[in-house]
Amino acid sequence: MNSILIIDDDKELCELISEYLKEEGFEVKYINNPELALSEVLSNQFSIVILDVMLPKINGFELLRLIRAKSSIPVLMLTAKGQDIDRIVGLEIGADDYMAKPFNSRELVARIRAILRRSKLDTTPSETLHNEVISLGDISLNTGTMIVTQGGKVIENLTTVEFDLLKVLLKASGNVVNREDLAEQALGRRFSPFDRSIDTHMSNLRKKLAQHSGESERIKSIRGIGYRYVIVG
Repeated sequence: MNSILIIDDDKELCELISEYLKEEGFEVKYINNPELALSEVLSNQFSIVILDVMLPKINGFELLRLIRAKSSIPVLMLTAKGQDIDRIVGLEIGADDYMAKPFNSRELVARIRAILRRSKLDTTPSETLHNEVISLGDISLNTGTMIVTQGGKVIENLTTVEFDLLKVLLKASGNVVNREDLAEQALGRRFSPFDRSIDTHMSNLRKKLAQHSGESERIKSIRGIGYRYVIVG
């Protein structure tokens, strides 16, 4: 069974979310004190973390930085409605997705399941995992272990979204993949012209991948369309 850790200082909201998620078949634990949350996250007991931005003493961004320094566990951030800058910052730090408060409970469950499917942590019986290795140049990506290596060295701390973006681009190497397809395959939702999530995740992925020898770009942005993984040689 998938387990969820909620980190939010709003006890009433935590109780409401917990009750709903338990009805959906999840194990749920919540923490209202962010100073105690990091050790819980790093205990490896949870499949996903739901993290609020507005926390006392240590805010959600600071906590996410600490988490990402030691773990690639999927993180869904909760932001204040209309605070686009919060969403962008969260994604840049390494959040897998975000939702604005107040939110629809059904959408929350849908977002959680989409993230778990991407992270290969969804343990529903119908889910069958295929171990496939995609290699191109010095990059090798294993879909079963979710390990990416470059020149034989493991690329650390790739988020599930970054992993799936790279997988899609490698499979279509040399061809342009539009933002609509990237959103559906990497975020698990339809693309919105006002949603810059794909671009932010792609920027993070580029930073983690060294350039080709000769300093040429691996991932090229095609203005107004999408992205292409550049084949060299």
